[in-house]
Order: sequence, then C-alpha cells, then structure tokens
Amino acid sequence: MSAAASGHDPLAAWVREHATSLSTLDPDAPLDDLEPLRELVGDARVVAVGEGAHFVHEFSLARQRVVRFLAERCGFSVLALEFGFSEGLALAPWVWGEGAEDELAQVSPYALTWGLGGLARFVRRHNTTSGHPVRFVGIDIPQAGGSLLPALAPLADYLRDVDPDVVALLETAIGIAERCAGGSGASAAPRWAALPAADQDALTATLTRLLLRMRALEPLYVSRGGQDRYDVALRQVEAAFHADYMFRAMSGLFAGTGLAGDPSVRDLYMAETVRWHLEHSAPGTRIALVAHNNHIQKTPATFGGQLVGLTMGGYLDRALGEDYRAIAVTSTDDHVPEMRLDESAAVGFTVVDTPLPAPEPGSVEAAVLGAGLGLGLVNLRRAPGELGGALDRIRTQTAYMHAPLPEAFDGVLVTPSVTVEEELGL
Repeated sequence: MSAAASGHDPLAAWVREHATSLSTLDPDAPLDDLEPLRELVGDARVVAVGEGAHFVHEFSLARQRVVRFLAERCGFSVLALEFGFSEGLALAPWVWGEGAEDELAQVSPYALTWGLGGLARFVRRHNTTSGHPVRFVGIDIPQAGGSLLPALAPLADYLRDVDPDVVALLETAIGIAERCAGGSGASAAPRWAALPAADQDALTATLTRLLLRMRALEPLYVSRGGQDRYDVALRQVEAAFHADYMFRAMSGLFAGTGLAGDPSVRDLYMAETVRWHLEHSAPGTRIALVAHNNHIQKTPATFGGQLVGLTMGGYLDRALGEDYRAIAVTSTDDHVPEMRLDESAAVGFTVVDTPLPAPEPGSVEAAVLGAGLGLGLVNLRRAPGELGGALDRIRTQTAYMHAPLPEAFDGVLVTPSVTVEEELGL
C-alpha cells in the first residue's frame, strides 16, 4: 500500500497543516477568507499572481479576487498584466472608466484574443465603484511576440517631432514587420522564417540602429519632446528590439535548432518593464502583477530536465529580493485547455480542452488532493526547511514544471475545477 493510500503521505500532511480553505471564487464576495494572503504578501512592492494555463475561467476569477484584495486591503494601486506595453497604453483609459462598457472589442481586440475580457471588465467595474482604483499597465513585448507593429506604429508622430531624419529608419522597420505580423509568436515566427535572410537581417540592423541612436541622443530628444514622451518611446523601441529577437528564438525552437535559454529575452523585457513602471510611479507604489506561472516563478523554467529559459520572476527576485512575491494558481481538475500549434489559425494555435491523468507524486496537485483540500491557498514560505526538495513540480498546461516549489513560489492558490473561457477572439 502506498503512503498516500495509507493516509501517511507526508506532503499531504504538510499541506493540511499549511493550507487555508477559501470560501468562493466570486470576485464580488467578502474578502475575509483571503486574509492569510497578508503573510505571503508582507511588505513586498510587487506581488505576482499566476495561472497554470491560459484561457481558464476559474483562474481568471481567482486572480480578480486576489487583485481586489491587494487593492482594497493592502494598498496596491497598479495592475501590471502579461500584455503588450504599447497595447496597455491604449487599453488603460478604458480600464480606468473612459468610453462605453461594450467598447472593449474595439479598444483592444487583443485582450479578447487571450481571454482577458473578464479580468479587464472586472477591473474597470472595480475602478468605477471602489474607493481603491488600480492603474492598468502592460509589461510584455507586442502581441506576445506576434507583431512589432503595436510598438513601432505609435512612434511615427514622436519621431517626426524630435528627430525627423530617423523616420525613414522607422518606416523601413515597419515595412518589413508588416510582412511577418501574426496574432502571436506561434504564428509570426513561421512568417518571419519565410522572409529572405536579407530582410530578416535588415530588420534587426534597422532596429539596432534606431535603438542605439535614441539612447545616444536622449538629451536632444528630451529637450525637444520632454522626458516622459522619451521614456515611453524608448521602451517601445526596446519592445520591438526584444520581439525581433524572439522571432529568431521561436523559429529556432520550432525547427529544433534554437539555443537553450533563448526565450529568456522576452522574460527579461517583462521584468525590466515591471521595474520601469515602479520607477515611473509615486514612491511607495505597490504593483499586482498578473502573468502565467512560468513567467512569475523565481526559478528557471525547465521541462524534462532541459532549460527553456530564465524567468521574469527570477529577474525580479534577483533585483528586488523580499520586495517580490509570487503566488502560483493551479487546479486539481482532470482536464485543461491546451494550446495546440495550428498554422491555419490566426494566432498559430487552437485551444483544445484536453484530459489529464492523475497528478504525479511530488506535485502540489497530488499533495492537495491527498490533503482533501478543495478551493484553497497553500503557504510555501515556511516550507524549505520542512519539505526539502520533496514538493518538486506543478502542472503547466498539460505538462509539469520541475523545480523545488518553495524556491519557485511563495504560495499556491488551488481551484478544484476548470472551465474553458467562452469569450476568446482566436
């Protein structure tokens, strides 16, 4: 008889001692059951809330509740989302309450593409009804690496004002970027790979020249357009620069020729953008950061013993220390939406509700099931000395991410059920 079957599973016993049952996923319900979050959050300036898979309705609800708790009870005033930096600038006024409720699809179709409509609408409603509104910002490269255009297109007017001689460089980059634009990195990478090598290299060279010129001429640009406009424009060029690298990285990944760790470039940009928002906010600002578990974890992303990349959470942990906390979100259900590569799809993949086997031993999902916990929160901050490396994996989509979980996350919020989001603009 196994330890779990005999009722002596040490991981399950540990979870029973260190987990708290939660009463509901209803974002509008009273928040008292989330009070154990205070210990996990502490005085951190950035608290990340994850998800084990995209397009899960319960994960969206859980993150809405946590964001509301952080805003209303802990004083967080910025919501940073795994969403393009430039796209976030366009969506922010609507989230703050401008325009009509039913205009989301027109303001930001990309938000619907990634199943973020529910979260965006919740935060808009929170901002118009609560005494604790949150400013919305994006942190990612444009369209998750799908297109350079959201980052490059807004630069034209700025450069005409401060450096008209460089507009031709921008137009060259836009012209090439238009030919490989897609809905995500999964669709854009094959289109980029189909470009002539001369065009691929020209795009990189043009972006490099534009980026270095903007850095070198900062005093001149600021004298002509102000510091705030310069800072935003530079971050947009840097987004395009990183996204161009990701075209090569994703193309190599699909072809089996990529370098280990290449996807780190995207996570580096996201981490730097979180810090950019901290630096461009009032002293004492606290940020609620919403992104996939694989991005917020503090340890490198490894699957099957192979390094995929360093993570946004790892960079933030290195830079901020105790000012950064990460809370994973996962489920014990027996199915999950998976993203299957599909070249015929606009975004390069389709979402398929996929059955899952029973959780693997050593996973947080197996320990939670063994503990009899349903909807709940597991505190991992006391775990390292007690668990060693026994709790060493967590589901990510249909696979597992392997790492000592107490090193990767400060806590795990677990839902017993999974429902695929209905509002997807795929």
